[in-house]
Amino acid sequence: MASEEMIAPAAAAEQAPAAPAADVAPETPAAPAAPAVETPLTKLTARLSDITNKAKHSEMWGVELSPSSAHAPTQVVLLKFLRANNNQVDAAEKQLLSALEWRKEMQPAKLVTEAFPRAKFGDLGYVTTHKDAAGKETVITWNIYGAVKNNKTTFGNVQEFLRWRTALMELGVQKLNLNDITKPLAEDDEDIYRMLQVHDYLSVSFFRMDPAVKTASKQTIQTFSMAYPELLSHKYFVNVPAIMGWMFGFMKLFLAPATLRKFHPMTSGTSLSTELKSLVASLPKEYGGQGPSVKEAETVYLVDEAVAAPQEMEGQTAAVTDTAAPTNPDVAQPEAQPVEAAAVETKPAAEIVVAAVAPGVGTDGEAKPAAPLPKETAA
Repeated sequence: MASEEMIAPAAAAEQAPAAPAADVAPETPAAPAAPAVETPLTKLTARLSDITNKAKHSEMWGVELSPSSAHAPTQVVLLKFLRANNNQVDAAEKQLLSALEWRKEMQPAKLVTEAFPRAKFGDLGYVTTHKDAAGKETVITWNIYGAVKNNKTTFGNVQEFLRWRTALMELGVQKLNLNDITKPLAEDDEDIYRMLQVHDYLSVSFFRMDPAVKTASKQTIQTFSMAYPELLSHKYFVNVPAIMGWMFGFMKLFLAPATLRKFHPMTSGTSLSTELKSLVASLPKEYGGQGPSVKEAETVYLVDEAVAAPQEMEGQTAAVTDTAAPTNPDVAQPEAQPVEAAAVETKPAAEIVVAAVAPGVGTDGEAKPAAPLPKETAA
């Protein structure tokens, strides 16, 4: 039997008050999340819905623009407009609105399948795609100005020329597959979603600017600078006469160094293969490559149709027909005078001249940078 001495301490322990709990420090409230840092891209993205509503159009280069910052194709498109405007959001917004309104009216994606007269635009433009050893794909658009047969026929109808030129550009843009982009570019990343462009001036006269060429070139430059910013990484001018080297030297006085790095003039077409060594295996043979002729490349839809002679075009004097008013055989008729045929210039003056007159802008629609003159080009 337990003694009272043994029971007493146990009972005392049961009756003793519990020790006070140790003081617990109050929880520190969580710091508020830092506000998201605004960048030119986030600002332009926030304005996108208003822009597309105002334009009543939301497609750009095959991309259906989305106000979601997670939509990679849209972010790449917006970044191009920002870079074309030195990250100035207001300026980028204005240009984007203009480009959307233009696309709504012009419907350039449909122009790719529209039929154009072969007699006017045959052999003038092509689009090729090339892969290097690592599988990286490069898109090239080719403008073959030496293939022009008659300036007035090709350039006389400015709106038709612009539609054809837009169709060719749009065909190249489609090859970039911008709508398949899954990873957006960081705002300071190099833009890998761009094309190369080659202007071939073989047999082109550089010493006289036909008014029709000048008008068509000027409008193309103005339109493309608005509608296709930051879509070309480099521009190659091939078969440029050495005597024209002074022009590129003159351009260096006006163009920014970044712009100059994009221009590559050269006197020989085959020299292109030395600039694009990784693409030699598929580059057209006319340009030093091992691939098929550029004339076998893809182009816009062309059809054979009768083309009016230059003097029959709108704004020109109608051609003399074989039908004459009846004559009185009893009255002496004046001796028929030979009709002098209108002079036909078979090659266009160079578009590069126009680009030089308006430095900083190229026909692809962006501020154009160029490169130091190649050794083969006269200073």
